[in-house]
Amino acid sequence: MADDSEPTGKFAGDVAVVTGGTRGIGRAVAERFASLGAATVATYHEDTEAATETESALTAYDPPTDVERFDVGDLEAVCEAFDRITETFGRPTVLVNNAGQMDNGLVVRMDPEQWGSVIETNLTGTFYCTREATRRMLRGDGGRVVNVASVAGLRGWAGQANYAASKAGMIGFTRAVAQELGDRSIRVNAVAPGYVDTDLYAEHNLHDTDDVPVSEPEDVADVAEFLVSDAASAVNGSVYRVDEGLIG
Repeated sequence: MADDSEPTGKFAGDVAVVTGGTRGIGRAVAERFASLGAATVATYHEDTEAATETESALTAYDPPTDVERFDVGDLEAVCEAFDRITETFGRPTVLVNNAGQMDNGLVVRMDPEQWGSVIETNLTGTFYCTREATRRMLRGDGGRVVNVASVAGLRGWAGQANYAASKAGMIGFTRAVAQELGDRSIRVNAVAPGYVDTDLYAEHNLHDTDDVPVSEPEDVADVAEFLVSDAASAVNGSVYRVDEGLIG
């Protein structure tokens, strides 16, 4: 954890939790919030090497930071993690649901486990973390939730029925929860990236041509920063694409 000096920046006083916060988009978002003064917790599930690297990187910033290991698809683990975070840092005021999984395959060949694991991580995990974070926000002064969806949830891609369904579900979830909590000082929005230069993009060889626009994780962090900021105080239930015009 960082030293005890008083943090400064436009998110000073915030407690931000970024799931899947040790790689790619999540790490870019976690570092952005920490650099702007938020006490920041990046979560992960399995990649201990990335977690160690992120923990070290976050200590370079003034506010207190930490890395938490738990499975977003395990409700008991999520509840325990948010209890620990709240005890250490205070009630979360910012949640970024970024933890995600991809397991591509044609629907006629997709087995139930392949379907279920993606839905559990991407969609059910978003529900669990949002439930626990917003329960605590309601006991405080409110907060902001940003769900990292995907243009796959807006358009759909062949071979990604499970992933597209999970991300479309996140978009519907975003709009519904925004309606529920908007009058309780909690704003809920989503960002829908296209192709982003991350390990996930490389691991799944998502496109084999050179003419597909590819964004950087920091581009998504820019939009997450806006959605959490006071500049977006009137934005609720919205979905912001970060896809370089991929789907027109």
